[in-house]
Amino acid sequence: MISKPDKNKLRLKRHRRIRGKISGTAERPRLSIFRSNENIYAQLIDDVAGVTLASASSLDENISEDATKVEQATAVGKAIAEAAKAKNISTVVLFDRSGYLYHGRIQALADAARENGLEF
Repeated sequence: MISKPDKNKLRLKRHRRIRGKISGTAERPRLSIFRSNENIYAQLIDDVAGVTLASASSLDENISEDATKVEQATAVGKAIAEAAKAKNISTVVLFDRSGYLYHGRIQALADAARENGLEF
């Protein structure tokens, strides 16, 4: 019997393929997303220096735990855009969706970041 491929293994394969082609800098960092079943995380990463410039997640105290997951993702997108403004970052080199499909929470986070001044 042929087994179905593991969804997370396929996602990680897509993520490695994407990461082999992109790299963020201090002026134009990479906006990386991680989505778990309960929370969503966003980071602005300078790959040249290997440091995280700013981060936001649904675990932050200013984001409501009672909100739906899409509403939390929207709040995280707004928070990461505000953190980028505080660091004088207006554009990112790429929206690294980490192999996730661009819909639902991932799309809500990206749209909120764009609406709040982050360009990608």
